[in-house]
Amino acid sequence: MAVQNGAQSSNPGQVPTALQSGPTWDRLEEQIGWYDRKSGDGQRWFKRIKLLQLVTAATSPVAAVLNAPNWVLGLLGSALVVLEGVQQLYQHQEHWITYRSTCEALRHERYLYLALAGPYAAAANPRTMLAERIEGLVSQEHAKWASSQEEPSRRPDPAAEVTT
Repeated sequence: MAVQNGAQSSNPGQVPTALQSGPTWDRLEEQIGWYDRKSGDGQRWFKRIKLLQLVTAATSPVAAVLNAPNWVLGLLGSALVVLEGVQQLYQHQEHWITYRSTCEALRHERYLYLALAGPYAAAANPRTMLAERIEGLVSQEHAKWASSQEEPSRRPDPAAEVTT
């Protein structure tokens, strides 16, 4: 019977089940699932909005050539502005990318932890290290999100910095 950090496994190539239990493991799986779902949602919404923008933009010149009423051309132009505004307001592309990045970083931690590799190889308590690293990744992503939600007037203006 192989023993890794006190956890027993009947198969030396098999991951000890003790590593895959408890609140830390549950938190990891919960966060991977959440970021995976939210990333997929962001991707779908971004692509839907972009597709609508493309169709609307392509329809405008065709409507003009067909001598569509001015209100139709105005409506198409307004729809483009609204769709771009929705994208800027909800930041679907940015959330898709950052959530996907966080999800993949959490998966990377899961694989290193299960293999007791990387920083976990020499850790006195791999589960504690995993908990700290999970919360570090989640906190880092939350800080990015909070920063992106600040009002533009409160963000520092890089052009205002004076170099000497």
